[in-house]
Amino acid sequence: MRGSVPETPRNAPRTGRRRRRRAQAAGVIATAALLLPLAPARSTAAERQRPDTLQREFATAAAAYHVPGNVLLALSYLQSRWDTHAGAPSVTAGYGPMHLTDAATALAAIPHHSEPGEDARGDAARPRAAARRALPPPTTLPARLRTLERAAELTSLSPKELRESTAANLRGGAALLAAEQKRLGLPLSKDPADWYGAVAGYAGASDVATARTFADDVFDVLRGGQRRTTDSGQQVVLPASPDVAPRTGQVGKLGLAPAHEDEDDDVECPSSVACESIPAPYQLLEGKDYGNHDIADRPRSQKVDFIVIHDTEGTWETTIKLIKDPAYVSWNYTIRSGDGHIAQHVPTKDVAWHAGNWYVNAKSVGIEHEGFLAQPDAWYTEEMYRTSARLVRYLARELDVPLDRQHILGHDNVPGTTPAAIRGMHTDPGPFWDWAHYFDLMDRPFRTTGSPFSGVVTIAPDYDDHEPVYTGCAKPGEPCAPHGSGAVRLHTAPREDAPLIRDIGLRPDGSPSTTDVNDTGARASTGQQFAVADREGGWTAIWYLGQRAWFRDPWWGPTAVGSRGRLVTPREGLSEIPVYGRAYPEKDAYPAGVPVQAVTPLPYKLLAGQEYVLGATSPGEYLWATTFEPAGHRVVRGKDVYYEIQFGHRVAFVKAADVTVRTSDW
Repeated sequence: MRGSVPETPRNAPRTGRRRRRRAQAAGVIATAALLLPLAPARSTAAERQRPDTLQREFATAAAAYHVPGNVLLALSYLQSRWDTHAGAPSVTAGYGPMHLTDAATALAAIPHHSEPGEDARGDAARPRAAARRALPPPTTLPARLRTLERAAELTSLSPKELRESTAANLRGGAALLAAEQKRLGLPLSKDPADWYGAVAGYAGASDVATARTFADDVFDVLRGGQRRTTDSGQQVVLPASPDVAPRTGQVGKLGLAPAHEDEDDDVECPSSVACESIPAPYQLLEGKDYGNHDIADRPRSQKVDFIVIHDTEGTWETTIKLIKDPAYVSWNYTIRSGDGHIAQHVPTKDVAWHAGNWYVNAKSVGIEHEGFLAQPDAWYTEEMYRTSARLVRYLARELDVPLDRQHILGHDNVPGTTPAAIRGMHTDPGPFWDWAHYFDLMDRPFRTTGSPFSGVVTIAPDYDDHEPVYTGCAKPGEPCAPHGSGAVRLHTAPREDAPLIRDIGLRPDGSPSTTDVNDTGARASTGQQFAVADREGGWTAIWYLGQRAWFRDPWWGPTAVGSRGRLVTPREGLSEIPVYGRAYPEKDAYPAGVPVQAVTPLPYKLLAGQEYVLGATSPGEYLWATTFEPAGHRVVRGKDVYYEIQFGHRVAFVKAADVTVRTSDW
């Protein structure tokens, strides 16, 4: 059912230290820049070096097509946050600050990576589901994926110019917006309020609810204002216009399909997003096999502890085809990049097969985002980040899931269930997902809660300025394009030339981790919390996978903040304790007819003297679900209690009886 709970402010600001300083410098740019005279579509090299060139180009494009400059700025912010991405397309084939779509070019330019051999269900009690199959790209592209073609017609600029020239791209976007205003029979007014209908039509949504949600978000940005230094070093300011009251009735002129009114009762989404039901099939297959999820009764049967963030590694069209396959796997939601549209596939009461770990599946909701982890400039739109953040905030409230990184996990934070499963676990959404911005939008920024000498740190590099080198995006071993990242790299000593730490689960031969974009063995990500093991000369060591792991953390450019938290350590008398990838009950808890599931330790040790931050506390549980009829399913609970800990890049579980717990100092 749709909710009516209060939602997160949609224009929540970033909190990065350097970004704030740059934003303050950007404040000197006058609002009058929106009214500058016309200039050529191309800028000279000298002009491109000026920090206000992009602001001037926005003003020029707006004036050329009689579009209010602040409307054009707000619209662009919701698409790209004014970034150019060096001309690379988004996951929805959009180019430039105006996200002009050219799928015929973009889909050919984005390499598709094969996935590791993860069993998405993560339970050996029944046969694994079918592997993801590559589907051919669509032969007929919808209009929303071909807006650059229309912009070329309206501006007489070439597709190449619209993709590669920022000034041309802005003109193309302004021309599309003006053309939509004319199509609706509305004047080219100077009043921003008169442009609601044209903005609603810009993203090419196929239904009224999605178009209205998109326009509402643009006008929220317009009312609240924004300022930012872009990925090309441009300082852009959108002054706040708090009194703008858009003509919302204009959306009816778009002639779009209704807002899936017949399906509203079937979706669990906040009222501030556009959400439809595209059910994953639950049906009997050959023999006793069935797909592609399990009927359950959560939270009455089991508490939901986690929300898992994925990317699709494919387009929206491909993803929707896959979720309809009864022999394939499943997840609860998919979010479209271009306009933030959401489809729900599996009710939150039921168990989707998405995380590669049956214990986590049974206690989580999975959300897929149209995107590609290994292509950092196959970028996510701001609208997708915002609608996803509102969905997660809503689900967290409804399911009583804390909004922190111990409970909001990436797929790459989910542990393998056994030593043999570790190497096959998926690595999405990867190091280029902007966790800091995501949590800002949920009104849960990662703030300092402890002193600079605290025994706990929260990883928090400045995403835009933090660009560690990754390899393997396009070809194995080759450097990826420079890009902001929320992950820090972990070394065996406080030196840049020290080897990366080892992950014996990923590399049983003991070889060091690598810089490959899919290698999670020496990586800590934004929002994750770790116990401090040492500090030395601008470096901080944390306990990680049973060893000291050092990351660069100078006082003049810190990549972590002091925090407080509860810490676990082996109880007195134990030199080491095992860690687990799932929290299953003890042998005596299983009733007759339910096979005992092995509590298999992972190939790591938590040693005496080491500490790790405690997340969730859970009883040992196992969901026995191997029959099509849910009447045969059982939830087994034991006496053993487990603690979730941030053990490495992935979480792990320890038995409460093996550890003592204390609150960190400072």
